[in-house]
Amino acid sequence: MTPAPAPIPCEEIAAHPEFRSLLTIPGIAVDLRYATPDNFVGRAVYGGLDCAFLRRESAGAIAEAAAWLTRHCPGVTLVVLDALRPQRVQEALWKELEGTPLTKYLAHPARRSIHSFGMAVDVTLLDADGRELDMGTGFDEMTPASHPEFEAEQLAAGGLTADQLRHRGWLRAAMRHAGFQTISTEWWHFDFGDRDRVRSELPLVL
Repeated sequence: MTPAPAPIPCEEIAAHPEFRSLLTIPGIAVDLRYATPDNFVGRAVYGGLDCAFLRRESAGAIAEAAAWLTRHCPGVTLVVLDALRPQRVQEALWKELEGTPLTKYLAHPARRSIHSFGMAVDVTLLDADGRELDMGTGFDEMTPASHPEFEAEQLAAGGLTADQLRHRGWLRAAMRHAGFQTISTEWWHFDFGDRDRVRSELPLVL
């Protein structure tokens, strides 16, 4: 059995050949919410770390998703809200939610988030004026209306509108075209690659 690769400190990522800066990806906007107080914990949690990176394979896929949007939804822009989330940041977020039902929205640090390998992103869409399209809930809004698995019943009950679901559909279509996978609990979260392979074969970012 091949041993897992050695973890990489986040401070070394900028010089690492397998990682790419979000700022070099054409056609996207970057608004990393955990670098600001605009997130569910109400404070910046990156601790001064530069987390505007993805592994090269997932960064290339984000570029392809952005290109798909240019072709199919002119004027709509993909914006990255979270990308690389080092293990130490995942641990800090877990501590904020530990002991509450909201931990179902986070991978336990012992299991390791796909974000901590640079292979997951949180994204939404901007209109031609740079405003976020209405997805029915905000980023990190941990309610049933945020769950893709509940969209049909939320629509029937009036919790979501057809326009909001259409916007989510554009986002999912672009990301799936580029090879990303959805999850059942967050409309904004997408993984790239097989999760088991990511956890066993790629280096964790500390």
